[in-house]
Amino acid sequence: MRDIPTQQITQTVARLCQEANYYLGEDVLEALRRGREAEESPVGRDVLDKIMENARIAAEEGVPLCQDCGTAVVFLEVGQEAHINGGELYDAVAEGVRQGYTQGYLRYSQVRQPFSTRLNTKDNTPPVIHTEIVPGDRLRIIVMPKGGGAENMSRLAMLKPAQGRQGIIDFVVQAVDEAGSNPCPPVIVGVGIGGTAEKALGLAKQALLRPVGKPHDDPEVRELEAELLERVNDLGIGPQGFGGRTTALAVHAGVFPAHIASLPVAVNIQCHSARHKEAVL
Repeated sequence: MRDIPTQQITQTVARLCQEANYYLGEDVLEALRRGREAEESPVGRDVLDKIMENARIAAEEGVPLCQDCGTAVVFLEVGQEAHINGGELYDAVAEGVRQGYTQGYLRYSQVRQPFSTRLNTKDNTPPVIHTEIVPGDRLRIIVMPKGGGAENMSRLAMLKPAQGRQGIIDFVVQAVDEAGSNPCPPVIVGVGIGGTAEKALGLAKQALLRPVGKPHDDPEVRELEAELLERVNDLGIGPQGFGGRTTALAVHAGVFPAHIASLPVAVNIQCHSARHKEAVL
């Protein structure tokens, strides 16, 4: 059994909240460069240049990549041999979010009573936390700030099994088409297939954590991702919706077994500020 103090968790989450908002990952930057080289539209190329210049300025000056610093979505992989001491794990994570956003001058976007008063919580808490128990004695923390414009484009369909692969393609392409410029393309499209409704939604969001453009291990899923990416880019939405070939930088799919009567499919879209940072304690 290995002890991990909650104070260390709080400090780590606070740091990751700021780093995720300030620094775009090299995988995203490389995907943007590839998109820029392949883009046929002069306006699209100009938009991609500005996106990359924005990322450079944010990193150099330590300021947010986007005014929407997002809901703090936190993924925890807790080793079954780890012991969290000094307090409650979720409280430590929430305190890290509070410190990270208040001390990092990041915008607070969380509101209480979302169906009525919608009062801002003033520190971007509470975070959305997903926890998985894994082998080992370590704690892996991933912080993903998720902007509202992209998150609002999430979609879930409970397809009939007979709709199969083509039904998945049609649904995903339609979801991106209807989203248009709202999620600030070029986007990364997360797709969850199988399980139950909530499992498919979780798979779609977790797929966004994969390095941009890294193909799935399963050849059949990899082929589906490639076809989806081609179909999405054929829509012509382009960077920031101004037209062009670079509507999406990647399509990442996660797959889970499903009930014989079900074919759940979920779409979760990430904007070009595909922000997430991680640490292992």
